[in-house]
Order: sequence, then structure tokens, then C-alpha cells
Amino acid sequence: MFRPVGRGWLRVMVSAAPPVLDAGPGPARTSARQWTAIAVLSLATFVVVTSEMLPVGVLTPMAEGLGISTGTTGFSLTITGLVTAVTAPAVPRLLGTADRRLVLAVAMVVLAAGNALTAVSGGFPLLLVSRVILGLGMGAVWGLAAAVAPRLVTARHAALAVSFAVSGVAAASVAGVPLGTLIGNAFGWRAAFAALAVAAVVLAAALLAALPPVPPVPQPAGPAATGTPERLLRVPMVATGLVLITLLVTAHFAAYTYVRPVLEERTGLAPGPIAALLLVYGVFGLAGNFAAGALAARRARATVASLAAGIGAAIALLAAFGGTTWITVAGIALWGLAYGGLSVAGQIWMTRLAPHRAEHITGLYVGVFTAAIALGALAGGTLVEASGVTTVLWTAAAGALAALTIAATRRR
Repeated sequence: MFRPVGRGWLRVMVSAAPPVLDAGPGPARTSARQWTAIAVLSLATFVVVTSEMLPVGVLTPMAEGLGISTGTTGFSLTITGLVTAVTAPAVPRLLGTADRRLVLAVAMVVLAAGNALTAVSGGFPLLLVSRVILGLGMGAVWGLAAAVAPRLVTARHAALAVSFAVSGVAAASVAGVPLGTLIGNAFGWRAAFAALAVAAVVLAAALLAALPPVPPVPQPAGPAATGTPERLLRVPMVATGLVLITLLVTAHFAAYTYVRPVLEERTGLAPGPIAALLLVYGVFGLAGNFAAGALAARRARATVASLAAGIGAAIALLAAFGGTTWITVAGIALWGLAYGGLSVAGQIWMTRLAPHRAEHITGLYVGVFTAAIALGALAGGTLVEASGVTTVLWTAAAGALAALTIAATRRR
């Protein structure tokens, strides 16, 4: 069942994926209704990640409105990440026989409540509560999306369905954060979070309408049944991959959480150009998502190593030449291209190690991923308060280099 990373991996992943919900006799074909369900699921991950990352685009006015420092405001990402890190691995173990469609819809309502509370926050205490609630909804949606997606289509489209579902993460950077930033600039940052609350409620209804009932996958008996999160951590390549992802995501978010202050202080850009540059980052991120998904289906570890190199190089460019506008634009584009592919490439790498425990490995991966987001935001905020944004950039570049070293030297 398990083969080394190579061209045969895509066939292994598809054949090992859980059965589709409505596979019938005759040629395997994914219907328009099934692709509609995938589209709604992708929109759900889009709103989830936009909700988490929006403080990046409105950090300065949000801090002013709450009467706290930018570093403290950036810690709000740490709060969400920590809660999601606990929620995502726990969800598959707590759901039992619950319909995954209903769980996703309820989680979106919880997400809406978190965004609504953020919109009315008057200080850090209520902001803290709102981000905890948001983390609960985010952990459930993101933790289940990649496991549910291949069950909504025929087997030969399973890998593509995962790429589309996870593309909402990259699309959040393309449209979500820049659009939220534009709304925040025009109507205030509170309006941006209120809009996300409304969108989450609409998507909760859309999930109920578009997805078929999604019962849990029957678990295999015997040795294959040992894929609990605790046992998965004992698999050497799983542990190695998670350490690499932790380093890389921590490095990325230590710098990216404070990209607006970086562009304001080092490049001297105004709010309008910053929003446009974040859009550039997002467009390249979306391209990176699909390019990395195709490459990772054949060579997952090599793809992740290449993405680590790109992230490190981009951050180093901003640290060394951030005062030069055209180099800054090139660095932001490279950063988006590299980081945009990380989520799907890492997801494919992890899923191939435990194909019959898709919910568990996905929950574990998302938990580690979001914990690294929290750690990165915390580390970045601490360094910003102590030493400034330049120190953050060089430290993040060093973290990406450490991840690249692990990816390049670890045996298969």
C-alpha cells in the first residue's frame, strides 16, 4: 500500500481514498452537483482562513480602534491558532457517527459568532473571547474539509477534490484578506469582520443544501486500525514531516503577521498600495496552490523542500532590500507563490502515510499547522516589540532555512 514518493503516488492516493458517497455502476464520472459540493466546501475554507488572517490586513487600524499595540493585536492570531490546534485533532475522535455535513454547517455558525463578536469588541478581553470561538469553528471546518472532499466525488477525482477544497486557503489570500483590507479602509475594520459573519451564516445553509449526508468512514480492523493521533506520531516520517511543517509555518507567520508594518516602515507604502500588494501575494499564492498540488502528487517531499527554499528566499529579500519597491514586489510575489502551495503539498505528503485514517491524519496535520501559526504570531509579536520588524524578517528566514535543511537531508 505504501510506496516511495514518485509518479506512482497519485494512483496510490486515489486508490486508498475513502469510497465516494454515491458511486454507482458504470464508468466513474463526477457530476456537476458533486463539483458544486466541492465548490461550497472550498468557499467554507476560504471564509475560515480569511476570518483567521484578516487582522494581518487591518492590523494598524484594528490596534488603534481597540486601544492596544500592534504586537498585542497580532497575538489574536496566536489565540485562534492555539484553539484550532486543539480542536482539529480532537474533532474526528469526538464526532462518532455524526453526519459530517451537519458538523460542518454548525461549525460555520460558530465561526460567524466569533466574527460578530470581533466586530463589536471594545478591547482585548472581548477580542480574546471572540478569537477563541472563531478557533473552535475553524478547527472543525479545516480539520474535516480535506477528509470529506474525496468522498464527494468519484475515486479518480479524489486528489483534485482535495486540491480544490484546500484552495480556499490560498484564495483567502487572493481575495479574502485584500478584500477585507479594502472594506476596512473604506468602512472601518469592524465592517470587514461583520461581513465575514454574514458570509459564514450563508455558507452554513449552502453546506446543508449542497452536500449529501456524509456518514463516518467505517474503520478497518487489524493493524490498519492503529492510526490514532498518538500512534501516527510514532511513525518516523509523519513526525519528521510535522516538525518540518512546524518550522516552516512558524517562520512564515512570524513575518507575515506583521507584513503591513514591514511595508509601511521599510518600503514606505500607503494603505492603498499595501492592499494591492497583498492581492499580488494572493494571486501568486493561488497559482502556487494548484502548481504544488500537481507536483506533490508525484514528488511530495521535493515539492515541500522547494517551497521552503522559496519562502526563505522571499523573506530574506524583504529583510535585505525592503527599501527598494520593485524588489519588495518581487519578494512578495515569490512569497505568495511558495507559501500558497504549502498547505496542499503538506496535506498530500501526510495523507499518503495513513490513507485509511484520512480524518485523523488531516486533523493532526491541521492541528500542528495552526499551532505553528499561533507560535509564529507569538514569536513575531515578541520580536516586533523587542527589536523591530527587521529582526523578525531575518529570524523567519533562518527558520525557513532550517526547514529546508530537514527536507533536503532526511531519508525517505
